Amino acid sequence: MVVKVSKKKVTVKGITISYKKIDNNEFISLTDISRYKNRSEPKYVVKNWIRSKETINFLGVWEKLNNPDF
Repeated sequence: MVVKVSKKKVTVKGITISYKKIDNNEFISLTDISRYKNRSEPKYVVKNWIRSKETINFLGVWEKLNNPDF
């Protein structure tokens, strides 16, 4: 199996956001995006987002659609 990875960055509203392309899938850095709200402690933005009711519901639906063993 050959995995092709390329790392890139884009600047949006003064914040540099990293993203990776692995094969044909792109992944963005949530930590980099959260720096828009809190430059010094972006982990708190991610922590609050990941435990919100809406996010948990979204992840549950995503798993049901994309993970047959869920």
